[in-house]
Amino acid sequence: MSALSANCKTILLYTLYILYFYFFISVVSVISVGAQANYPETISALRTAYQNEMTVFHAYIAYAEKAESEDYPNIAKLFMSIANSESIHARNFKRILTELKVDLKDIPSPKLTVLTTKENLKCLTEKEVKEIDQTYPLLIKRIKPEKHEAAIDTMSWAWKSEEQHRDLLKKIHSGTGMLFKAMAKIIEVTLMHFFVCQVCGSTVLKLPTKACLICGNPVSNYKEMGK
Repeated sequence: MSALSANCKTILLYTLYILYFYFFISVVSVISVGAQANYPETISALRTAYQNEMTVFHAYIAYAEKAESEDYPNIAKLFMSIANSESIHARNFKRILTELKVDLKDIPSPKLTVLTTKENLKCLTEKEVKEIDQTYPLLIKRIKPEKHEAAIDTMSWAWKSEEQHRDLLKKIHSGTGMLFKAMAKIIEVTLMHFFVCQVCGSTVLKLPTKACLICGNPVSNYKEMGK
């Protein structure tokens, strides 16, 4: 009789465990569906931004390798610094998508056409200008009505970082005409430091005195690139 009672107890506990497991899965599913239903535009915009940032990240890596092979180490360092910034943007977008229970597949490395460093600079400057003038303003406009503050913040940080990238690239791109080689020589003999905020991707030549210029976090979050 005691053995039968023990068996019944075991079966009861097992049944309760199964019921609890399915209840937990159901709750998680409801929360996931609810979050995604509340932020459809935010999720769509974050997916687009994440894919764009990963594509540009791979481009900067490839162009940095090309610049290094053409004996432009400072330009290569600039490209690697911006690549780090782009990866931070992508990481921030991915984190929010994960919190919203979005299944995000890895973005495959894009097929890139790597030209000369002079031509790559021109291409990158045009891409940054497009992101600043068109891509990010439209994405931010789409997500604002849904009021997901973290998404709005990270998207705004990325937008402001892209403005910094454009300004850094323009310092070099201004010499991509007949004077490119002369400009490149000046750049390569100049001691250059690049610092990237590991919270928001802010990219600067000189550390701010107190806090990040974009996200406002402590200046200790900046990392010097290429050290």
